[in-house]
Amino acid sequence: MKKVSNLQFKAPLFDTLLAHAKRGVTSFHCPGHKNGRSVDKELRNYTGEEVYKFDVTVFDEVDSLHDPVGPIKKAQELMAQAYGVEHSFFLVNGTSVGNMAMFLAACDPSDSIIVSRSSHKSIMAGIVMSGVWPIWVQPEINQNLDLIFSATYNQVRDALDRYPESKAVFITSPTYNGVVTELSKIVDLCHRRGKIVLVDEAHGAHLHFNQQLPESAVEAGADLCVQSTHKTLSAMSQGSALHFNSKLIDFSRVKKIVSMLQTTSPNYLTLASLDLARRQVHLHGEENFDRVIKAAEWGRSYINNNISSMKCFTRQEIQKLGFDLDITKLTVNVTKTGLSGYEIESILAKEYNIQLDYADLFNLVAIMGEGSNKTDVEIFVKALEAINKKYHGKQKNWILKIPSLATEMVMRPREVFLSNNTKKVSLAKAVGHVAAQTLTPYPPGIPVVIPGERITKEICDYLIDMSSKDIRISGQETEMLKTVKVFTN
Repeated sequence: MKKVSNLQFKAPLFDTLLAHAKRGVTSFHCPGHKNGRSVDKELRNYTGEEVYKFDVTVFDEVDSLHDPVGPIKKAQELMAQAYGVEHSFFLVNGTSVGNMAMFLAACDPSDSIIVSRSSHKSIMAGIVMSGVWPIWVQPEINQNLDLIFSATYNQVRDALDRYPESKAVFITSPTYNGVVTELSKIVDLCHRRGKIVLVDEAHGAHLHFNQQLPESAVEAGADLCVQSTHKTLSAMSQGSALHFNSKLIDFSRVKKIVSMLQTTSPNYLTLASLDLARRQVHLHGEENFDRVIKAAEWGRSYINNNISSMKCFTRQEIQKLGFDLDITKLTVNVTKTGLSGYEIESILAKEYNIQLDYADLFNLVAIMGEGSNKTDVEIFVKALEAINKKYHGKQKNWILKIPSLATEMVMRPREVFLSNNTKKVSLAKAVGHVAAQTLTPYPPGIPVVIPGERITKEICDYLIDMSSKDIRISGQETEMLKTVKVFTN
């Protein structure tokens, strides 16, 4: 059993806010509800009154997120100690703002950075804001599992060989489905070549705290990684953390950029929940996630052995492919039901009062967190069992595919994004133009058109095909995708 520092039993920010709330302070500061007094009665009757006393503004007692010297500073130091990194920043704008901060902190305008095409859409915001040249790695698709993988060690190595001028490598791990790539090998390779490693570990805030789970980015030695503390731990929504552990990045620059991107009016209840989530997982993460893992593995086994039309891939299957799996995630393939994941997601919500985090044509994704238990999983699998008996769709020959994305980057995305020199052209006439928008079909959720790229005939044909099948394409500006925005000289 790991030794726990006595300091980790403390929650300095929460304790400060609780003491402040108990004093019955008369408020002449923001926000305007004044300790909940003017909050709508229906909301207040449901939530109770006390919670609003945590909703304060910046003053000396509760510290400032932008220049922490008191309880926020102490809470962030405890977060860093818990994760074994040099510094940690509390984020109240979610992991999205952390991804943007990593690009701005690690790269200068016109630097190039290797990025997996399957990254979260906030990556495009980071690319545009920082003014970098993205070097895209096409993700691997496994047709047997209907699954998209993040960048592999071999792909990163090949990209570095082809583009030795690259300043950094950006990795997403785990993926939405809980698949973890070869982070230690990638980090070691990059650092031997003097390259910075940035990791979007939004779905991995818990990995560091249970020995049954895959290696975390902080353990692998990433220079910067960002985690959604709210996704799998007990922080409130938008509560995330950015971890710094680098000899290649200037810490003062990271601090300046994080401050620039965050609100000057942070929600202190969210900040307090980050403080408490750290304490809880550091003290009890091993036992809490032992429970979650046991429940998830039971559910995975039950589905695979009792519901013939549905399947959950296992850790062993993923490891054979060279990756690892966060076994707290349940990805349920439903292609044999004849129904799409979207349809079953809707049935679960409307008929069984079960809300999933994500679904696509092929899969359901059930995210389990520190608060999950076996009863939740039992309810879920029993509902799937009932759906399997009640609903029968016609077998469909869907294929998870993407066209070749090795397109030509003609301009930096920032230049195109900020330009007014754009026009719309029909998809059939877009070949050869430089794209001025992002288009992302779901599934598979990978951008096939990105600002600054030369549009190919293969891309146009693919988009026309997707549109004809009524596939949702994020970024389209009309009900049906008939045109694409392009750059004009």
